[in-house]
Amino acid sequence: MTTNTILLLLLSLLIAGGLSYFQYFYKAKTKSKVNLVLAFLRFLSIFAILLLLINPIITRKTLEIVKTPLAVVVDNSSSIIDLKAKETALKSYKKIIQNKDLQEKFDVQSYQFDSEFQSSESFSFKGTQTNLDEVAKNLKSIYKNATFPTVLITDGNQTSGNDYVYSFDTNNKVYPLILGDTTKFLDLKVNQLNVNKYAFHKNKFPVEVFLQYSGNKSINADFSISQGNSVLSKQTVSFSPSKKSVIVTILLPADKVGLQVFVAKILSKEKEKNTYNNTKNFAVEIIDQRTNVAIVSVINHPDIGALKRAIETNAQHKVTVVKPKDIKSLKDFTILILYQPTTEFKSVFEDNKLAAINTFIITGNNTDFNFLNQQQSNLVFKMSGQKEDYLAEFNSQFNLFAIDNLGFENFPPLQNPFGTVTTNGTVSTLLVSKIRNIATNSPSLAFAENQGKRSAFLLGENIWKWRLQSHIDNQSFEKFDVFIDKIIQFLSSDNSKKSLVVNHENFYNSGEAIEISAQYFNKNYEFDEKARLTISVSNIKTKQTKNYDLLKGNNSFKVNLDGLSAGQYNFNVKELSSKTTYSSHFEILDFDIEKQFVNPDGEKLSQLATQTQAKVHYPNQVEDLIKTLLENQNYKAIQKEIATKSPLIDWVWLLILIAISLASEWFVRKYNGML
Repeated sequence: MTTNTILLLLLSLLIAGGLSYFQYFYKAKTKSKVNLVLAFLRFLSIFAILLLLINPIITRKTLEIVKTPLAVVVDNSSSIIDLKAKETALKSYKKIIQNKDLQEKFDVQSYQFDSEFQSSESFSFKGTQTNLDEVAKNLKSIYKNATFPTVLITDGNQTSGNDYVYSFDTNNKVYPLILGDTTKFLDLKVNQLNVNKYAFHKNKFPVEVFLQYSGNKSINADFSISQGNSVLSKQTVSFSPSKKSVIVTILLPADKVGLQVFVAKILSKEKEKNTYNNTKNFAVEIIDQRTNVAIVSVINHPDIGALKRAIETNAQHKVTVVKPKDIKSLKDFTILILYQPTTEFKSVFEDNKLAAINTFIITGNNTDFNFLNQQQSNLVFKMSGQKEDYLAEFNSQFNLFAIDNLGFENFPPLQNPFGTVTTNGTVSTLLVSKIRNIATNSPSLAFAENQGKRSAFLLGENIWKWRLQSHIDNQSFEKFDVFIDKIIQFLSSDNSKKSLVVNHENFYNSGEAIEISAQYFNKNYEFDEKARLTISVSNIKTKQTKNYDLLKGNNSFKVNLDGLSAGQYNFNVKELSSKTTYSSHFEILDFDIEKQFVNPDGEKLSQLATQTQAKVHYPNQVEDLIKTLLENQNYKAIQKEIATKSPLIDWVWLLILIAISLASEWFVRKYNGML
């Protein structure tokens, strides 16, 4: 308390004492005990009221012991059961978590991980994916700027995510406790298989297979690819202690239209502990038509290369870059991408009036907007000669097809001449343009459909920067390429508008996320948020049927079908009010990535321990691990002094005391006839 506060408190004592004395003792005829009690109550009331008026700040100091956190992280994936290490994992975990000395020294926190990371003290070991990179990211977030040890109870076999060896903070020690039998067994494995999802009828498609061997002697094995009872390819491969892997490339014939399932298998005369990883199923959809896309341009620009790569990631699309004067017949193409059209495009526009091919018009600084106004009527351009940078904003009400926001608001701006763009007729806007933070109310990416002909408009050049930014954000071009693919699919479709649109894959690997999305549109072709969609999924072989509700997202309804076993399924999506239905099928391929391992990945875990200046341990060394943690002098509890300041006016008890003292004084005076 300050000197002024102390002086005010002393003055309050004098005032309260003086007023009490003046009331009950000054010129009093009798000085009884009643007067003494009343004087005390009056003194108490006045002093308490003055205290509230002064409102001194009361400071309290408390001591708190802060222990170093100890993160005990358990691998909850099914590979722990496959390596017969479940009981060992639980025993090791309990020894660490229940150790009283560790509890006294550390703030012990328990976590589990498979594809996701979460706090838990019980484990099912049923995870279908292992992502150790998630462990590193989450621990960094939870214990920001803290020095702490981590005990990682795992087999080290990662199936998704970035390489975890360099993901953990090197300043915090990670002690891997390696689960599973480290004895090296002879094992042959189809490690990885690369194949396109689509191939074209009467062509051949390549299959690249990575075969892996673990063993200490030279062996020969037979590798084959079959479909049903037919063996399509077979060859002998050799392995040795110095030759642990072989890459096989095979061309397979695409002689049947539709979804075709194949089996890649490697076998030898040697006995193996794990034969599940000797086989890998894969599927290819054979299609009998291809979308031919022409990118028509008179200039060279990075956008053209970016669009070509993005479109051709889907094997159903073929892109040809051509100049307007070099086009002999528009009938060779399904879609025309007209990049920054000028008067040189006049013949293309004239011929397309008869051909009625869907177009994707992209404008920029080299576009002749007066010419463009003459050739189409969906958008009206009034542009100046000044260049401007336009940012994009996602329109969540867009409903022509299902599309997610890629983070367009954070993408680099597109460059286009400054001016006004107005829509004419029925135009659906996916992206709205902005100049810095000011909305222009003009489209940046828009779509139109007139008399069966579809058009798309992208207003601005440098979309190649969007593709690059998407890769930076997601470490992959996939999301941007899917975005472009959906535009191409919209333009390549000649179907009339449907009220129920369902998006799904034709095949999935077991263990993958199986998501089906749908959109329902009313009679005005507006997205109906109040629609009630259900899906019925039936296993073709067992006839077992399951029903699910589709949950509403931003601009679509979605359902997650995780947990279905491998097999072929028919499904039916139904809108309950209108009875509109959509039927199709998909297949789940038998592939459990967690069953691919014979041994723990001790090498990677040793690298991780070395990287963080720690040491690996095994289940029979749990006591040594505990001893190491207890003896480490870097992990000491910290004593903190916490000072809390609270104003006296916050004390409710002081108000109660004032009320009691005043009430007591009144009753005593009343009882003694002094009122």
